Amino acid sequence: MAAQDQQQTSHEVERLFEAMCTLRTPEEARAFLADVASAKEIADLAQRLEVATMLRSGASYLEVSHATGASSTTVSRVSKCLNGPAGGYRTVLSRLDG
Repeated sequence: MAAQDQQQTSHEVERLFEAMCTLRTPEEARAFLADVASAKEIADLAQRLEVATMLRSGASYLEVSHATGASSTTVSRVSKCLNGPAGGYRTVLSRLDG
């Protein structure tokens, strides 16, 4: 990918993040996601959040996979992210818990 293409993509990604931060209600988030993602993509994101929720509560990989239908690869990847330096799942789950 050319440097200019990467710069454009980076700008587009940052704009997407900014757009997400403007959403104020679950209804607004639902409408935005319905416009920018397929139903399958939204379901996949929801599944990953449920995987993270279950892993954080102490469920085993096998329990999580059986309960959510997520592949072992997805469960492993979510676990790595859940315990990784970015902290996105931890932030969201903490806020959802109130």
